[in-house]
Formats: sequence, structure tokens, C-alpha cells
Amino acid sequence: MYHQYFGLTEAPFSISVNPRYLFMSPRHRDALAHLLYGVGSGGGFILLTGEVGTGKTTINRALLEQLPDNVDLAIVLNPALSAVELLATVCDELDIDYPRGEESLKVLTDALHRFLLENHQRDRKTVLMIDEAQHLDFDVLEQIRLLTNLETDSEKLLQIILIGQPELTEKLARPELRQLNQRITARYNLEPLNVDETAAYIRHRLEVAGLSGSQELFPGGVVRTIHARTRGIPRQINLLCDRALLGAYGRKEVRVNGRLVQAAAVEVFGDAKPGGADRPVWLVPLVVVGLLGAAIWAALVSGLVDRSEGELPEPVDVPEVVRTAPAPARPAWLLGEALAEQRLWQLSSDAPYPPVICAPQTVAELRCTRGTSDVWEPLLDLRRPVLLSMQTPEKFTAAALVVAFDGNSAWVATAEGMERLPLVALASAWRGGYAYLWRPTEGWQQPLGVGDSGAAVAAVARWFATLDGQDTPLTIDRFTDALAARVTLFQESVGLTADGVVGEQTVLRLNEAVGRALTPAKAIERARWFSGEP
Repeated sequence: MYHQYFGLTEAPFSISVNPRYLFMSPRHRDALAHLLYGVGSGGGFILLTGEVGTGKTTINRALLEQLPDNVDLAIVLNPALSAVELLATVCDELDIDYPRGEESLKVLTDALHRFLLENHQRDRKTVLMIDEAQHLDFDVLEQIRLLTNLETDSEKLLQIILIGQPELTEKLARPELRQLNQRITARYNLEPLNVDETAAYIRHRLEVAGLSGSQELFPGGVVRTIHARTRGIPRQINLLCDRALLGAYGRKEVRVNGRLVQAAAVEVFGDAKPGGADRPVWLVPLVVVGLLGAAIWAALVSGLVDRSEGELPEPVDVPEVVRTAPAPARPAWLLGEALAEQRLWQLSSDAPYPPVICAPQTVAELRCTRGTSDVWEPLLDLRRPVLLSMQTPEKFTAAALVVAFDGNSAWVATAEGMERLPLVALASAWRGGYAYLWRPTEGWQQPLGVGDSGAAVAAVARWFATLDGQDTPLTIDRFTDALAARVTLFQESVGLTADGVVGEQTVLRLNEAVGRALTPAKAIERARWFSGEP
């Protein structure tokens, strides 16, 4: 990866939330201060709004780290719920018991009220955080308001944080929600970064990744271009800087220049310069001849140009009609391989994004498996996010990230969010290769069978004890005949070859059964959470 070329210890512009890269601009510090004040004020609502990608998730994480130990927190990430479903979710988050199958507003509110009173008597506070709250229905918002009626003589029993895009403020200003709006004790709208803050943000991330003090990878003029293209939105800054550094690495440049930023913007944002200006002249050889094939395409879509055997020819003088010819249409869901791998990692782990996710050895707690197929069925059976090897309309290498399959369609991650596509659209560009990440058992190195022993066997035995509701596993740490028989029954129940051997596919299904793997719905929800999409 490019970070080694620039003397960095890791890629600095991952879009996954990494606490080590926390950058608190003055406006981020103000936002956090407002939230902390609201939590400590003892009642009402706290409101945080901001455009997609401005750093609301960063603020949320910082808030969670600074909450006192006596605070119990319930987080609702999916606001597309009815009032009953919302209350049930809150009760589940707080481990509140209620009669299953008999959910009603009264039953759930009573259970929540009892919990809040008991928490108050234990000198504990309870906080409810709802993300993407602009999508809450009016009746659900009204039910949320009623929750703040649960109070003692001195304070509210439940503190509620509403997080959403700017349209949430407009919704709360509606006359029918005036009572809720009047109960907001702290509110803050998180604005994008200005030019100086953008420069400080880029420098901060580079320094965390190991940049020496004498290096300058992004000159001042380039930073201004990045700010203009991203409007100061941190997530877009990350995407654009990552692509630009890949371009500089491919061209063996020591720093990023304006041409690389503009070419990277074409790949990341799918357009040319603002206002529809022509593409940079240095891309003309792609349109004129195809003599440099993949190298020129890489310069266009990823900023990667291999000059190990010679310098890239200077731009040639060509007729205007050729120079302004439009580039072939490229679907937004066709991503560069590096970006697609980054998205796949963030769906599967909160650990820092590694240089290579499909290295032969275990990466952090995850394993990567690659395969090929002529049909969709093996991928559908995996029931997890899958990275597809794709080709562009011009027959160059690309990738697509399928977050979840849904019948004859799939939810696919794009550079800006999620898109649902028919499988036939993907099939036309799919080359048959795929990769996915999965979580092995502790100590798992190879398939387990009768006679094996160790931590991996013990973990498998504990999983089955959990599934069967047994206090004692079938074995401590040795693979016995009894454990093999239980494995065989499990394999038969999930449609696998019933051989009693715990191989990769059996581990995958066990992960699902014991809740160590994302369901398709959770994978879609997590992808939307990280992309800032509702």
C-alpha cells in the first residue's frame, strides 16, 4: 500500500471510525461541550444536527468515552420503527424484561418506568441516543416526548439525545411538535470544516499515521482544492486524500499536486471539476489511443500510474473534438479495489484498517477467504458482505461490495451510500471472483475433528453449550465422539455436509447461530451508519 512509500505506518485516511485519529476542531469541541452539558443538565432533549459526513459519529464516540460510569446508555440506530417497536428496542438495549408477545405502549412504558425509578434509586442516570432522528414519524416523536414525563420532583429520569441531518430541525419546528421542541435544553448544528481546519485535519491524520515533521504531502494550494471539492466534509476529505495519495504513489511523486486531486475526484465523486470543466489535459492519451491501457486507466480512476519502466509521455496535441469527448459511463457502484476492501473491513471490524485485508495470515481477529464461482448460489449461502471482482465497461479491473443479497437483487455500497441493484446488473460486470471476511474460533488454524484438542475445540464446545442451553459443555478441550455427533446434527440442520468435522463453513454457520456474525439486515444498517445514509 502507498503508506509505506511515504514513510507512514498505516493508511491515514480510512473512513472507519478510529479513536486514535480523533480530530476535534473548535466546532467539534463546541458540539461535544453542548452534548455533555445537556447530559449533565438533568432533563429534556439534546439535539445534534449536521450534514452527512461532517463528523456526528465522531462526536458520538467522543461523548460515549466521556460519559460517567454511572450512566446506562441505549442506542437506536434504525429509526424506521413504530412507537411500540421503538420502546421495545429501548427496553432490549437496557436489558429490561417485559412480557414477550404482549408488547403494547402501556406494557413497555410501565416496564421502562420501573427500570428508570430503580436506576434513579441506585444513583444511576439513563440516556437514550437516537441516530438519524429526522426519519422518525410524528407519532413516534410524540411518544418519545411523553417519555420525558417520567420524572421525580427534581429531575427527569430519562435523558434523550436526538441526532440527525439539518432537516430534523425543520421537522421539530412544525407546530404539532412544539411541545417537544420547547423541551430541547441543548442544541448544536455541526458545520463542515473551513480551509484552515481542513489543512489541520489532513495534517493531524498524517501525523498520527507517522508523517515526519519535515514532510509536506499536501501543499497549501492542494488543500484549498481539496476543500473546494469536498466542501470541508471530513468523510469526503478522507476519500479524496486517500485516492490522491494512491495517485502520487503510482506516479512516484513525493507529494500530491492539483492534477492528482482532480483525477482522484473523478474516481471518488464521479464527475469532473465543478461547473463541468474539461478533464485535465494529462488524461488525453486515454481518449486518443489505448497504448498505455491499464496504467492510464489507473491514473484516471485511482491515480495509479506505474512508471517503473519509463516516464509517462507528455500530453499530446489532439483535435478539440477528441479532447472533449465524454468518458464512457461508469456505474457508481464500481469502486476501486482499495476503497472496496476498506468498506468491507469497516463492516466486519472496528479495528484499524490493515494494509492488506486478504493476507495469507490472520488479520487481527478476522480471516479472509477468496473464491470463484459461475453462479450466485455459493455467495447467497454465505449470508455476509462479499467483495466482487468486477470489470469496467472498458474492461479494466474494479470491485463491488455487496453488503447483502435480497432475492434477485443486492444491496451494494457506493462511494456515497447504498444502492439496491438487480443481480443481472452486477452479473454483466462480475468476473466470477469474490472475497469475504469471517471470524474463526479462538486458536482455530485448520478443520477440527475427533482427537484434536486445544482452545479452538474448547470454544466450539462452549458454543454448542450456549446453543443447547447447557451449563456444562460436552468436553473441556478435546474433540470427542460426543462433540462430533453434535457437530453432525448441527451440520444437517443448516444444510452442510454432515461429516462431524468443524471446517470453515461450519464455523461460519456457528458464528451466525451464536450471534457472532452480522445478519443481512444488521449489515445493511451498519453500512448505512458508516456512510451517513439513512
